[in-house]
Amino acid sequence: MSGVEPSPLDAETVCHLTTTGRVSGRPHEIEIWFAALGDSLYLISGGGTDSDWVQNLWADPAASARVGEETIPVIGRVPVHPGEERTVAVDHLHAKYGDQVESSREDWHRTALIVALDVHPHTR
Repeated sequence: MSGVEPSPLDAETVCHLTTTGRVSGRPHEIEIWFAALGDSLYLISGGGTDSDWVQNLWADPAASARVGEETIPVIGRVPVHPGEERTVAVDHLHAKYGDQVESSREDWHRTALIVALDVHPHTR
């Protein structure tokens, strides 16, 4: 993960994540902050594991992310476990959005639920 560069998609402010409802089976779209690093998008769940989109990814990790004009099939990984990948993702997310929240980078490292959306390998 060291030396992974932000993707050009990272210039966008938000992404639109579409998951499949775990009960309804219908598509559910949310707008969310993200960091695009390498071939993954990283999201932070303010609601932790209680967020519907997180629970939807647990039930069915296949989803899509619309960033700017591009819609990308992705596979969700919930959560990103402690280690270098999570550290880099949190650092980048906080650098991108930290001035819009009161939580410190250290708070995010300690408490944030980070979710990875891996770009489906056959789409790039």
